[in-house]
Amino acid sequence: MPHTQIVVGAAIIRDGAVLAAQRSHPPLMRGRWELPGGKVDPGESDTDALVRECEEELGVRIAPLRRIGGDVSFPVRADSPAALLRVWLAELPAGQPEPRALEHLSLRWLRADALSGVDWLPADVPFLEEIRPHLGG
Repeated sequence: MPHTQIVVGAAIIRDGAVLAAQRSHPPLMRGRWELPGGKVDPGESDTDALVRECEEELGVRIAPLRRIGGDVSFPVRADSPAALLRVWLAELPAGQPEPRALEHLSLRWLRADALSGVDWLPADVPFLEEIRPHLGG
């Protein structure tokens, strides 16, 4: 059976808003929005990968709280293995710096009324309704 790549995303909630990250690459995804995160390495737990990826992408150490939703398949691409996205609600523990766009074009804190105002990547869209109840109006 072919390998399925697990990708993890963080719905980082602060003050009634979720952190969204604008992709810088690859070219087909540039400018679209996603929840920060990335690939799970062999032998790594999903939550360890989530913490590592947020440190690499945002310069902050997050605290994963709980998983939301189910596995969502990424669109099939000929040059990549099958992949599934898993998302966790997360928070920034006290004392963490403001997240920075170290690998993205920009970051935005989005309240519930702004979630549909950005161009999300398809795999992230199913999680938006799970995130919405945790956000301010």
